[in-house]
Amino acid sequence: MRRLPVHRTALALAAASMLALTAPARATEAAVVIPPPAADIAPADGLKTVVLAGGCFWGVQGVYQHTKGVTKAVSGYAGGTANTAQYEAVSSGGTGHAEAVQVTYDPKQVTLGKLLQIYFSVVHDPTQLNRQGPDHGPQYRSAVFTSDPAERSAVQAYIAQLNGAKVYRRAIATTVEPLPAFYQAEDYHQDYLTLHPKQPYIVFNDLPKIDNLKKLFAENYRDKPVLVKDTRASN
Repeated sequence: MRRLPVHRTALALAAASMLALTAPARATEAAVVIPPPAADIAPADGLKTVVLAGGCFWGVQGVYQHTKGVTKAVSGYAGGTANTAQYEAVSSGGTGHAEAVQVTYDPKQVTLGKLLQIYFSVVHDPTQLNRQGPDHGPQYRSAVFTSDPAERSAVQAYIAQLNGAKVYRRAIATTVEPLPAFYQAEDYHQDYLTLHPKQPYIVFNDLPKIDNLKKLFAENYRDKPVLVKDTRASN
């Protein structure tokens, strides 16, 4: 497997070694289920997609791979152009991309509203601006990318609902952005949480998200994740 860039592995080891000395990241805190959207999009025929960014895509992908009704969750880049959609370039923070996950789902099994409720509850802290946990920069921003006007309106309405109800102590920093294109990340990033469950970064930052999904959204949790390698094999 390709060796990961030094900055992320160094952060992972630092996070693990400093666990007893630092305040816990949101992922390790007791998560709370936030209210569902006041209005959801009615289920439709066929599969739908939404692209969600909430920090490092390893954890975001992992959560949705364990979500019932999701048929595929692919790590990648959104918000920038094709010529700089590579990990080393995106990690500079200057390409406009966010690390993101393209979630393909069956709306008759799980609605957009439920996916968003999970996103705002257990995937990440939506009040952090251009960062999540140990990761800093606009490439780790909280953002929902959509090309569907109805879905865009639904996301905006949900954010307004949560802000209005003061669900969080700070205002939500999540942006709603257009999606000209989604660029799939390098193969070594796909299924990373499942393939590397003992990696310090995963243990500290991402496995608690899977635990919270299982505890707080038991009816939406699937024990066996749907992996990119498996969906490729079935195509």
